[in-house]
Amino acid sequence: MSKAQASRARRTALIALFAVMSVALDSMVTPGFSSGIWFGWVFIMSPITGMVLGPRDGFIATLISVMVGHSLVFRESVFEFIFTLGAPIGSAVSGMVFRGERGKILAYYAALLAAYFLTPVAWSLPLWGMWDVYLAVLVLLALIFLEGRGRSDLIRGPRTMAALSTLLGLEADVLFRIFVLIPGRGYSVFYGLTPEVLAMIWSVPAPLITPIKVAISASIATLLIPSILRVLKKNVLGVDLGHSDES
Repeated sequence: MSKAQASRARRTALIALFAVMSVALDSMVTPGFSSGIWFGWVFIMSPITGMVLGPRDGFIATLISVMVGHSLVFRESVFEFIFTLGAPIGSAVSGMVFRGERGKILAYYAALLAAYFLTPVAWSLPLWGMWDVYLAVLVLLALIFLEGRGRSDLIRGPRTMAALSTLLGLEADVLFRIFVLIPGRGYSVFYGLTPEVLAMIWSVPAPLITPIKVAISASIATLLIPSILRVLKKNVLGVDLGHSDES
């Protein structure tokens, strides 16, 4: 087997491995939920998948996992297949953050937030309903600022980067779902919600659900990423992931 063939085999095996683990999590049913980000638990794996496999392969592995997982354990509507495309996007964003690619992520956040604020129904929704997304933007700007000042060493450790990559990846996932729901009019076309009901959802459940999810996922990622990097660094992945320090 040539070196190129071996590299392709490793890549395929890792995509399959992470996809299988994510399918299992995406198929886990949370009591009290019939759809949405809390129905399955793929959000635990999607940032880790992106950080370990990289943006492209992380996207592929997570896309496979949510399509299979959603098919094995069907949600309340076929529209969930559209919303769950945010998961592979979030995985790719986590991979880009972990590898120091910030410009594309800033453009993504800017474009989707602009679409949201240009949508008339969004003007009647409480601003605090998306406080976690705004926090993610501030964190991203801080990362870009530190790098511009040559102080990226302050956030270089794998645990710190794992937490930041998880935050920005999962919020990118949520922002895509918001894009489908608000600018894409999913609230009306898919679910038949009125602006008044949407405002109620934006006032109470929305500001609480995502931060809890991010906290759980970030805690797990910060524990696992250093060990995963030690096992998979260079000789298995064929690339230098960086962030090799334990700090």
